[in-house]
Amino acid sequence: MPVNRNPTVRQRRLARTLKELRTSRHLTIAQSAEHLACAESKISRIEGAQSGVRLVDLRLLLDLYEVRDPETRGRLEVLAREGRLRGWWDRYSDTLSPSYADYIALEADASDMYSIQTLLVPGLLQIEDYTRAVVRAQIEDATPDQVETLTKVRQERRELLFRQSPLRTWAVLSESALRHHIGGASVMRAQLEYLASAAELPNINIQILPESSETHATLFGPVTILSFPDPAETDVAYVDSLLSTIYVEEPAEVFQYAQLFRRTLAESLPRTDSIQLITRLAKEMI
Repeated sequence: MPVNRNPTVRQRRLARTLKELRTSRHLTIAQSAEHLACAESKISRIEGAQSGVRLVDLRLLLDLYEVRDPETRGRLEVLAREGRLRGWWDRYSDTLSPSYADYIALEADASDMYSIQTLLVPGLLQIEDYTRAVVRAQIEDATPDQVETLTKVRQERRELLFRQSPLRTWAVLSESALRHHIGGASVMRAQLEYLASAAELPNINIQILPESSETHATLFGPVTILSFPDPAETDVAYVDSLLSTIYVEEPAEVFQYAQLFRRTLAESLPRTDSIQLITRLAKEMI
């Protein structure tokens, strides 16, 4: 099988999951190779996302790793079959950075999102005019076409909240993020009104971290944690800044971000109080 020098994010997820399943059973690469009657290098390539895995080999590995749940096996088989497929975002590949495209792919497959936002409204909850203002501010030399493309991509991402099995979203927003005049008062007022209405949806929980909370001292930027429907898959943390995007996949490190999210959630206003604060600030936005 040829070496895959540009694996998709789905191929990397499958590779990581297979490695985690093997190590959780305290099996060596040599033992997996023996079960498949293949060279150890083949297992290494599969676990390194350097090559795909045939369904017959995947099923044999899942048998060896004692993965018996039909739904789990089915989802991993889908990853194996569709690993090379690109999503709707691929048609914007000339505009999107590879790291952003990878994030959209992860987000599309996630079942749950946990987000801490220190300065801005979360991307999935932004209205178009707010997004345009953010893009113009963040990309100083962006052309009008780039602004519109990135705005359209963000709006398409929002469909995850309304699909048949909608993405469950828990978002903690710093109170200061509600007070910025991104795009001007009228845009910000419309954005806050939309945020308050979205918070009423059963799959969206928005809570505000008050300015008085000392937890702000632990925050250094936006953090998003994505969980997937398959329990065999570990969570992924995504830490974004102006100059870099960091993916955290090691369970121990992701756990630290999860602990940070729980801490900020505990310090945040209750859901009802948060919606009331958003609504009040929208009315005051003049």
